[in-house]
Amino acid sequence: MKYSLDNLPFSNTFAALPPAFYSRVAPTPFETEPTLIHFNTQVAALLDLDPTVQHDPRFVEAFSSRRRLPGMDPIAMLYAGHQFGHYVPQLGDGRAIILGETTNQRGEKWELQIKGSGQTPYSRGSDGRAVLRSSIREYLCSEAMHGLGIPTTRGLCLIGSADEVHRERVETGAMLTRLAPSHVRFGSFEVFYYRDQHEQVRVLADYVITQHYPELADQPDRYLRFLQTVIERTARLIAQWQAVGFAHGVMNTDNMSILGLTLDYGPYGFMEAYDPGFICNHSDHHGRYAFDQQPQVGLFNLSCLAQALLPLLEIEAARAALEGYQARFIEHYHHLMAQKLGFAQPDEAVVHLLEELLAQMHASRTDYTLLFRALSEVSLDSNEGAAALRDRFIDRERFDLWLDGYRTHLRASARDDATRRPAMLATNPKYVLRNYLAQVVIEKAEQGDYAEIERLLTVLRAPFDEHPQQARYAETPPAWADNIQVSCSS
Repeated sequence: MKYSLDNLPFSNTFAALPPAFYSRVAPTPFETEPTLIHFNTQVAALLDLDPTVQHDPRFVEAFSSRRRLPGMDPIAMLYAGHQFGHYVPQLGDGRAIILGETTNQRGEKWELQIKGSGQTPYSRGSDGRAVLRSSIREYLCSEAMHGLGIPTTRGLCLIGSADEVHRERVETGAMLTRLAPSHVRFGSFEVFYYRDQHEQVRVLADYVITQHYPELADQPDRYLRFLQTVIERTARLIAQWQAVGFAHGVMNTDNMSILGLTLDYGPYGFMEAYDPGFICNHSDHHGRYAFDQQPQVGLFNLSCLAQALLPLLEIEAARAALEGYQARFIEHYHHLMAQKLGFAQPDEAVVHLLEELLAQMHASRTDYTLLFRALSEVSLDSNEGAAALRDRFIDRERFDLWLDGYRTHLRASARDDATRRPAMLATNPKYVLRNYLAQVVIEKAEQGDYAEIERLLTVLRAPFDEHPQQARYAETPPAWADNIQVSCSS
């Protein structure tokens, strides 16, 4: 059974919480006629939503805030957060409004949120709007991350308008409808902890556990287990980011999902020339959120969450849980990187091979994604693929020594080419969302040409496949891409 706009089942369990957790607010529609820029049939399938609804004028009306479907109960969440290391006592959904949640026929619950839907009580003087540029970037990247197998919010549709929105320049407005089982963040707990409203901390924890961690609900130590589970999910998530070369750009606690999802895409970037100190956010002047800082920032953010949960926990138990983060991150990261190198499991020799390879890549500014993809093609018994690889390095003799050691250890691990190559090709993507690819989409869309969105999504949804007709999307950036800058307004 496919749902239509008339029977899509909406509810809002978060709105059933006390009013302290949110504000009821009506989204503000565009002044000009809205236009459906893109409809995501794969995400519609998550809702059991009939894809033909995209042709119903009521769909654009509903997801551009002009019409309220039966059961929608729009609210803006309250939260706080540590931004660039400093506590900000009140943030909240300043340009996003939760419409409600719908449950598909498999029992999966999805919360729908419109981003760019106008002012809320938490807009802090801003207009509450989103621009087409930033909306396209989030829409593309959420699908790219899903294609890579990384937990993320998803985008249902992108709707544009001719409304003018003022940022560094005048741009056109857009609304993005995104989905997640929940948009609760670390900062959702912090706001009540710092207000000494400890009962609200308990209410929110019980809500999240009941809705999203039901296996913990009857445990006497459920709050500690809840923290431990969030630590585990966050460690795994950041390990996945590091393995694909993804930098989030703004890892504030209000941008950290309590479910371990990649949340709030702003000045993100997929690393190209390997640089552990890669900073994707032009606003991050001190490199707090540089690529190699993400694992440690994850621990800082989890520490902020643990502190907010202290009304429910023994402090020593919380500290012990946090002390396990580093080991869990390293375990996940080394396992993922061993797979990228073609090994089933990491050992000391594999870790040494990894560290030496990354050091050489850094010295030679080797393209991260393309290097690992090319490594998949190396043969154990011939020089097939070796010459093209060594040409990516400045010190070719040093690389030759590494390659000899690498092949030796692969042989010792009893993984022949027939076993290893498919496994590596399924682990090392050919395609990632490079900033210049997103920029091309944006520039075309600003001229009214939206076709490039679907063309690019085709490869981003299956980034490990070859796609010979779209191989241009795997190319290194053109020279003009050096001038692309993304910041917190992106």
